[in-house]
Amino acid sequence: MSVHQPLAIGIDIGGTGTKFGIVDKDGNVLFSGEMSTKKHKEIEGFIDELHGLLGELIEKAGGIGKIRGIGVGAPNGNFYTGNIEYAPNLPWSGIIPIAKMMSDKFQLPVTLTNDANAAAIGEMMYGAAKGMRDFIMITLGTGVGSGIVANGQLIYGHDGFAGELGHTIVIPDGRMHQGTGKKGSLESYASATGVKLTALEMLENSTGDSLLRTADKETLDSKVVYDAAIKGDKLAIEIFEFTGKILGLALANAVMFSSPEAIILFGGLTKSGDLILNPTRRHMEENLIQVFQNKVKILVSHLKESDAAILGASALAWEKQ
Repeated sequence: MSVHQPLAIGIDIGGTGTKFGIVDKDGNVLFSGEMSTKKHKEIEGFIDELHGLLGELIEKAGGIGKIRGIGVGAPNGNFYTGNIEYAPNLPWSGIIPIAKMMSDKFQLPVTLTNDANAAAIGEMMYGAAKGMRDFIMITLGTGVGSGIVANGQLIYGHDGFAGELGHTIVIPDGRMHQGTGKKGSLESYASATGVKLTALEMLENSTGDSLLRTADKETLDSKVVYDAAIKGDKLAIEIFEFTGKILGLALANAVMFSSPEAIILFGGLTKSGDLILNPTRRHMEENLIQVFQNKVKILVSHLKESDAAILGASALAWEKQ
């Protein structure tokens, strides 16, 4: 297949896996694929595999001459420097000059941003935030990311790292975050990892019957908890109630500092539907002062999970033209 219009590549680097795609200017993901992030202990091996897999897609799209550039969304990705800096959820430590490394490998211009910022751009261009000038994107995956848009502009801050709501402290001296060493962060509770830890803690601290007691501790995750909850398992429902309480509290704080039109939730945990959304909405409203109450919508992303961050990342490439 040959494509007759200019194209961009979008890459979403997650803690577990990396998704990538070739996108046209109308937001159609023409070709896509994915690979493991966590198996690569060295960044060079990661880039080599990514180059091989994307090379095949580039040929299908008509060759390197069709590609305008590459946009990358990654945890702790710095838009200003092109570096991934001290990302707690990735296998590579320290400062990684990934934009330069990828540009050298692919021989294309590369633009980097935070993974949640990329998802926010995708949502603003193609999804639930289309037409909105003030909203917050929250990604609930391996970690908790956020992208903050105010007055139609993504907020980067003076150093490129604005919008790390996942690392704000919601429970002083609370659960230890293995990646950062900080206690009580939102990410420690409201991520997929956090839900698993909550499940394990509640199982240990209770004696009641639960379907979760028969689950393998290694494979216990938010889907296992969800499956138990929809069967009426009280402990599983309690896990979602607790997670929603923490998330709702954090969202109330976010609302009161930026007054968004909406908060858009994205990622695997949103598949739990009302089990997580209802307690989140309830606890957000309970923690808001009156002037903010019943004004802010909590929405679930309209975009396919596999596409949102790819679309947002690819938009970075167009912006650089």
